[in-house]
Amino acid sequence: MSRFRALWQASLNATKKALTWNVEDLIPPSERYIFNFNSKEELKKWHLYSDSEYGGLSSASLEIADAGNGLSGIFSGNLSLDVTAGSKWNISRSGFCGMRSKKFDGFIDLDPYDTIALKLKGDGQMLHIYYLYRELAKIPLARYLPTWRGNVIDAELEMNPSRVVGMSLSVNAEGGVPGARSGPGDFQLEIDWIKALRTQQLQSSLFFIAA
Repeated sequence: MSRFRALWQASLNATKKALTWNVEDLIPPSERYIFNFNSKEELKKWHLYSDSEYGGLSSASLEIADAGNGLSGIFSGNLSLDVTAGSKWNISRSGFCGMRSKKFDGFIDLDPYDTIALKLKGDGQMLHIYYLYRELAKIPLARYLPTWRGNVIDAELEMNPSRVVGMSLSVNAEGGVPGARSGPGDFQLEIDWIKALRTQQLQSSLFFIAA
């Protein structure tokens, strides 16, 4: 019996020690890179779209360049309100471009995080970002709204942070948030990276084995 008790105690001690060693591993890091625009390989994770797919004349490009602060992704182009003559698409207006990530391998789980952060430099043309200098933009996940071509739409949709399948950035010649510069013409956005942040304390429960 004493041998059995000794084995049981050894097993219990090993379990306690394992829990002590790995408890930090159970808590996700406070920040997580989602995209890091520091190589041409990174660009393969994105594709461009614009009103040109529907008869518009806007254009966009995405490339890696040294913007004076290391390598950055340069999303740039021209917004046009014009429409191709004789287009088969019956569109009332044009003037939008965007970059959309290709679908993740299934999805990514951002449930442990509450904020999306972007290190970037804009020209004031971005719909959701109004920065003229390289800044850190933080957008709480709770404030994300359903949009279409950069404009908020009236729809009963709720974001599920545990099953994020992709991300996108867009510019629009009309509409957007109040105070943002709008209108046709050239635009440029320099973006270094996109991260998920946990700015609030993570609520979790830990179970302990009593001796």
